Amino acid sequence: MFRDDTIAAISTPPGRGGIGVVRLSGPTSLDIAAAVFRSERLSPQSSVLSPATLEPNRAQFGHIIDPASSEPIDQAVFTYFKAPRSYTGEDIVELSCHGSPVILRRVLELLTARGARIAEPGEFTFRAFFNKRIDLAQAQAVRDVIDAQTEYQARVATRQLDGALSKRLTPLKDAVVEVIVHIESSVEFVEDDISPETVTALTDKLGLTVEGLNEIAASFSFGRLVKEGFDLAIVGSPNVGKSSVFNRLVGTDRAIVTEVPGTTRDALYESTSISGVPVRLIDTAGIRETSDVVETIGITRSRTAIADADISLLVFDASRRLQREDIELLDSVPEASRIIALNKTDLPNVLDEHLHEETGVHLAEWQNHVVSISALTGSGFDELTAKIFERLSGDAATERDDIMLTDARQHAAVLKAIYQLSHARELMIAGELEEIVLLKLRAGLEALGEISGETLTEDILGQIFSTFCIGK
Repeated sequence: MFRDDTIAAISTPPGRGGIGVVRLSGPTSLDIAAAVFRSERLSPQSSVLSPATLEPNRAQFGHIIDPASSEPIDQAVFTYFKAPRSYTGEDIVELSCHGSPVILRRVLELLTARGARIAEPGEFTFRAFFNKRIDLAQAQAVRDVIDAQTEYQARVATRQLDGALSKRLTPLKDAVVEVIVHIESSVEFVEDDISPETVTALTDKLGLTVEGLNEIAASFSFGRLVKEGFDLAIVGSPNVGKSSVFNRLVGTDRAIVTEVPGTTRDALYESTSISGVPVRLIDTAGIRETSDVVETIGITRSRTAIADADISLLVFDASRRLQREDIELLDSVPEASRIIALNKTDLPNVLDEHLHEETGVHLAEWQNHVVSISALTGSGFDELTAKIFERLSGDAATERDDIMLTDARQHAAVLKAIYQLSHARELMIAGELEEIVLLKLRAGLEALGEISGETLTEDILGQIFSTFCIGK
């Protein structure tokens, strides 16, 4: 994938803006960029600025010109980053022009006419990886930072970009290497078998390593939701205020709200975020017995939404007696995936007493799963969003300083390493031949190398970086 040439690309998003950046990276980037730039110290008709006079890490104001005609194209700021202290580890030049697509395309044409090649998707970041400026986990975090839609997503991705995952994995990989070296030394230089005491020490070390990897792997259940979002179905019997709750969570009057039962006759979808985690809210039709064909279809879709959702928010009307549909709904939604919202708490509460009559359960016994709210006044919605986040994150705290796996490929590699290292540990305890144990240990180490990119093939690396934007 790597070619030792000079690449160029527009690095700012498509469209118009105050500033647009054209970036070059490679051995001739400075010569190519200097050929089309003239410093403000010189008139637009003067000779081209010499690369020898350009200082690294210092911005210079001037003009982009067409060398063939000396025609000024635009005012620009020229910034040079000298290898190896640059993003890619190569010489980089950034030309910051006015953000007109016409001007930026013209500048790119001038650069390619002088030998630069249009960059492929992710090629700047791939060169940073190739030149060991970052590892693969950090490179993927670059894409996640760019793609972040919420502040929380950006915070998690930035932590990965700073090398949190790599730093957490390094001592675990070092421990595996120590075990491999010890066993290999015994195979090569010692005729006697490894002593029981040494076996115990090595298996303990592997046990701690596997335990650390299990903690990392466990973070994926929440990390996946942080990156991809989750579905939250708002369900309940007619006229309990589901659409009002939906509108409160969305922050706008998206769903029609009336006092007529059955107003919502089909599922309504809207994307937002809760505590920084993307969520697709689903306002469902009220669940009840009905002979209306259209409403029946809506109720069927409501039940499908409940089955597919990561969390179901069961809305009850706290100002009325419990309905048969409410009891059936409680029985049909697993406790592990439900949160109960008692709506209309601005009115007198009569639900709890009747709930005890019907089920023998007081709401106080469900305090970990029940939130009292009022969609009319907004009361209780902070507690509701906190409860939703708590249900998603489990043991992961909002301000977690540790790493969080968000990528399925990385998660698969960690699971593979856990399997191989656990198997190696079992074989050592059982007294298996050292050569067999070493095969498992090396396979586990190779799996960990897939996360940082040390052991991936060029084809897989190409697939990963092809998902990046061209200017990055």
